[in-house]
Amino acid sequence: MSVAKTQRVAILGLMLESNRFAPVITEEDYLKRVYLAGEEILEDLHSADPKLPTEIRGFAAEMDQRGEWQPVPILVGLVEAGGPLDHGFFETAMQEIRSRLQAAGPLDAVYISNHGAMITTQNADPDGEIFQAVRDIVGPAVPVVATLDLHGNVSDRMVRLADALIAYQTNPHVDMLDRGRDAAMILHELWAGMRPDVAFIRLPLVPPTVTLLTEAGPYADIMNYGQSLVSGDIVNVSILGGFAYSDTPKNGMAIIVTARVANGSAQAVADKIARMAWGEHLRFVPRLTALEDAVEQVAQVAADPSLPAVILADVADNPGGGGNGNTMWILQALLGRGASGVIVGVITDPALAAEAHRLGQGARFRAVFNRVPPDELSQRFEADARVVTLRDGDCVGRRGFYAGRRMNLGASALLDLGGIQVVVISIRTQCADPIFLEMMGLNIAAARAVVVKSRGHFRAGFDEFFPPAQVIEVDAPGLTSPVLTRFDFKNLPRPVFPIDLQAEWPRG
Repeated sequence: MSVAKTQRVAILGLMLESNRFAPVITEEDYLKRVYLAGEEILEDLHSADPKLPTEIRGFAAEMDQRGEWQPVPILVGLVEAGGPLDHGFFETAMQEIRSRLQAAGPLDAVYISNHGAMITTQNADPDGEIFQAVRDIVGPAVPVVATLDLHGNVSDRMVRLADALIAYQTNPHVDMLDRGRDAAMILHELWAGMRPDVAFIRLPLVPPTVTLLTEAGPYADIMNYGQSLVSGDIVNVSILGGFAYSDTPKNGMAIIVTARVANGSAQAVADKIARMAWGEHLRFVPRLTALEDAVEQVAQVAADPSLPAVILADVADNPGGGGNGNTMWILQALLGRGASGVIVGVITDPALAAEAHRLGQGARFRAVFNRVPPDELSQRFEADARVVTLRDGDCVGRRGFYAGRRMNLGASALLDLGGIQVVVISIRTQCADPIFLEMMGLNIAAARAVVVKSRGHFRAGFDEFFPPAQVIEVDAPGLTSPVLTRFDFKNLPRPVFPIDLQAEWPRG
């Protein structure tokens, strides 16, 4: 296929990381964050502070550098991780994707920007459904490339239907721009005549989220080894740790190796990585700090200014993994201990934020968190509070995962609970960027302790204040607890490590 003419490339994606144990995600959730179709996508792509997934911007930037092309915008949806997607809304979105693709006419390629760990209330592989719909419409000859989150759960048909799958390589995710560029570069190789050979291996391993950091640890070692094998015939190595809470038959660490030629090199490299990864599987066991111990460390830091400040990660209530962002375990324990010099953010409680806005800045009142508890984990809690700052929640990410992306946290309020400053928001979002606290007038550098509702992405946002040695991952109840034995999984392929300690991989 000649690359001299202007190539027409469809752009689409419906991103969601689904936690089967969390509340259902609906159309309203997408409309609060990102749900763009047709020309709206192009308008956002060229705006100063776009909302689109960063990898789409990377893809477009690389395509622009490589010559004339015509982006054909279809539909892009992006939402904070949550529960299964309402199947009726999924069908509505699929209908729009199909109709827009069919109306687009002849295409030279399709780029899909998906997460990979979505489920609906009726479907365990909606990502595969999207891939299938695309392939059914464009046919077998049109190249289809896709980017995925490294927490994606990969099905066999996703691998079969795409010419290339490119997954993130960093966790916290700060490489999305580069992975979008990779997709564009591979697409140009496909246009130039490359006929990819893809090898796919799924291991009986569902790593807890806190073990999937890529700075250090078992996943970092596996990822580094895999990327060291990218050269010559090998065009891409993607190693997806997956997302256990989706609870699907396609769960399990996935290794996808794409070669430029069908000479067996893809399978050979995949086998090497799989053997190395399974050799490390015993290291994928979370090591958390008990809540009481974490609170005691905060008390010690507050009492002794010579000690470095600490950041507590409420990993079990991470909105980025489907958590509600409103459990009170850590906050209640800190208040009970009389902690001071502490910032807590961000607590999702629209009713409380709205009440603070009605009362106004400076008002003192009895703050009721979770006045209508959504579940047994998000318990009702009351404390005397003063309204310090009120904001509309509109901001642009400053560092890490959300850098450069316009965000809307909804009506937001800073409450002073007497020694503890609490940021309350209305639109569920993980606290991965310091701007969420700074926009409320808080000085993070002056705090003795910060508590964030986040699992790992906060590390890239807050590392200018808290290096790894000052991070405390707290063991508390929540929908995203890294202790996987606390969940009633129904669909995982069993046995699987670390839930089943006797799990084996026959080829290991």
